[in-house]
Amino acid sequence: MEEEAAAPEFWNDREKAQQVLAELNRYRQEIEAVVTLEQNLAENGDLLELALMEADDEVVEEIAENLQQIVGEVDHLELRTLLKGEYDQSNAYLTIHPGAGGTESQDWASMLLRMYTRWAEQQNFKVDLIDLLPGDEAGIKSATLFIQGENAYGYLRGEKGVHRLVRISPFDASGRRHTSFSSVDVMPEFNDEFNIEIRPDELKIDTYRAGGAGGQHVNKTDSAVRITHLPTGIVVSCQNERSQFQNKDTALRLLKAKLAEKYRQEQEDKLAQIKGDQMEIAWGSQIRSYVFCPYTMVKDHRTEAETGNLQAVMDGELDPFIEAFLRSPYNKG
Repeated sequence: MEEEAAAPEFWNDREKAQQVLAELNRYRQEIEAVVTLEQNLAENGDLLELALMEADDEVVEEIAENLQQIVGEVDHLELRTLLKGEYDQSNAYLTIHPGAGGTESQDWASMLLRMYTRWAEQQNFKVDLIDLLPGDEAGIKSATLFIQGENAYGYLRGEKGVHRLVRISPFDASGRRHTSFSSVDVMPEFNDEFNIEIRPDELKIDTYRAGGAGGQHVNKTDSAVRITHLPTGIVVSCQNERSQFQNKDTALRLLKAKLAEKYRQEQEDKLAQIKGDQMEIAWGSQIRSYVFCPYTMVKDHRTEAETGNLQAVMDGELDPFIEAFLRSPYNKG
């Protein structure tokens, strides 16, 4: 109640207030997690002293297991500190496109779609398939997932790039080995609703006598309005209405529309900056290889992270690769 009294205007913009509270809650959870770890570590330290004094090997083993769990929780918290990019906490759009190769590449794209869906479900994220274009014979020509959850974009942004598959093709009657490519694009969710707030002190309003045809009224009163938005330099004017009040109201609506368009353009520029240069979906541009034959291996060519447990990866076990990327110099937020 004291906080509300100190800042009574806080709830005037409920949407912004909810965002602030959500951010505050995230910080509170991070602090509580650190405090809990410190308490657990101290408790295990005290317990270890007693166990050593009494030569209780069973308790020592239990403490060793507890410490392993604490180490895992510390690693998890450390990983969260790497998610400090502007959009890392956002939901994510993940789009998959097959490269050249027809059915083989389209089937590979569908395998990636399943892999990312499984990963998101394992994170308890909400997954919506918002666009799907089936392949001609098998697989997909394109697909887009909307993945909702805290830090969804932060975890997934390192998956953007070309993914390479090597296997014996099930679509080749001769049983030959094929190499296929698919691209993965990951973008954060932006709020498309621009809450345009125009403060009076941001406006320079000039009135003048409307010109042109219009009879005696046009020439006798300063009903026309010109508004300059000082922060952006956008200028709008209106002289078509009969009263100054009406012209001002129309000009303000026009100004809001122009500001919304400006903000939309800035958003598109940010998207283009995040998206970066497009690479060809082909040999030499892959970020990761998935080898089914003659051996099984998944290897990330940026971080050198790799595993021989191919099936686990295809079932959504991507955390080792995601963590390796976040800890690497490639992670630029």
